Amino acid sequence: MCLAIPARVTHVTRIDPAIDTAVVDLGGVSREVSIALVPEVEVGDYVLVHVGYALNRISEEEAQETLKLMAEMTRLLDEEMGNADVVAKPA
Repeated sequence: MCLAIPARVTHVTRIDPAIDTAVVDLGGVSREVSIALVPEVEVGDYVLVHVGYALNRISEEEAQETLKLMAEMTRLLDEEMGNADVVAKPA
């Protein structure tokens, strides 16, 4: 299974379509990614990023909804792990 993360494009560098890159914001962390698969992206667009590649462009609404769901999953897992720790500790 693969996981692609929504990210906002903050900078685009165009040299050659095969090697063009963008800097994206992933929750406050900036990363450079290849935009060879989505050459039409512009600053401000949202893209799905997987292993250093922007796979496709998505709407801001879809990106925000996905990020909200991922945050909720993280919260639930944290709660579950916290409960598991309490149960697993010897009395």
